Amino acid sequence: MNEKVRVGILGATGVVGQRFIQLLENHPQFQVTALAASDRSQARTYAEACVWRLPGEMPEPVKRIVVQAPSPPLDCDFVFSSLPGEIAKDVEEFFARAGYPVISNSSPHRMGADVPLLIPEVNSEHLALIDTQRAKRGDRGFIVTNPNCSAIVIVMALAPLHAKFGVSSCVVTTMQALSGAGYPGVASLDATDNVIPFIGGEEEKIEAETLKLLGRFNAGAIDAAKIKMSAQCNRVNVSDGHMASIRVRLAQPASLDRVREALASFMSVPQELNLHSAPRKPIIVRDEADRPQPRLDRDAGQGMSVTVGRITTDNVLDYRFVALGHNTIRGAAGAAILNAELLVARGYLRQNRLR
Repeated sequence: MNEKVRVGILGATGVVGQRFIQLLENHPQFQVTALAASDRSQARTYAEACVWRLPGEMPEPVKRIVVQAPSPPLDCDFVFSSLPGEIAKDVEEFFARAGYPVISNSSPHRMGADVPLLIPEVNSEHLALIDTQRAKRGDRGFIVTNPNCSAIVIVMALAPLHAKFGVSSCVVTTMQALSGAGYPGVASLDATDNVIPFIGGEEEKIEAETLKLLGRFNAGAIDAAKIKMSAQCNRVNVSDGHMASIRVRLAQPASLDRVREALASFMSVPQELNLHSAPRKPIIVRDEADRPQPRLDRDAGQGMSVTVGRITTDNVLDYRFVALGHNTIRGAAGAAILNAELLVARGYLRQNRLR
């Protein structure tokens, strides 16, 4: 493809919207041409409307784009959505009905029976749900979602084990970064010298999304994985990087060496297709006793790799380990961009350009 595909971003002034813009600067396939956000930002240039919260400068090409309302038409071929959940459901459906592919980081459509909940390394075959979705709704557009920011980290680590040995039970405890709450997020006096053992709706999302992500596509639908799943979630005083302590029971016996090798050798469709945002190693195994750590490991693979360490046998289940990923890159904007790259490779975006 010689021409770049034109991208619109819904929720462009928020932290995840900014991360989209940062990651898309100089992207070989995509060019940001439309930005949309809330009423207070509309009819202003992005430079005027947005207080840039990420390291480095706001990319020059977006500064002069005028922010519009999050409704069609927009001057783009597809949209990334990082809208708040309370408005994302209706707005994303409106764009899909208007013929736009919608690649969403928001939560309302993730568990829709005909909506792909996608991690390209794990369940690329779930893209076939797009055909089911189109047939059911009669739309040229469609919606594809990426998972909850912690669910991505957890499922990336579970997927190679489930593929080789089967996972029958999983107990996970998360330690989630402050940036996962958006901006301004958790009040400083609540976060300082503290751990908050509750994140609203997070445990339910992880438990439900994991089973859909690891499920099988069958006759136009997803058969959820039959895994007993339990999650507890905590907010911790770390800027970026979600960590999960994971315990698993396997369906088939496996040695510790085989478990480690399954994780360390994991490669999948994005690596085979050499997608631009795909990390060379989607899972990086660390053997040091004190790794992974957010400050040291969250940027592995330019923020797109999941780092796994502390792999050992468990006295209650079979094995335990710790997984870490960058929550606003692999867990949000980077995940959606990788989904878009897979959609291009599979022909879905190319077929739906709105010029």
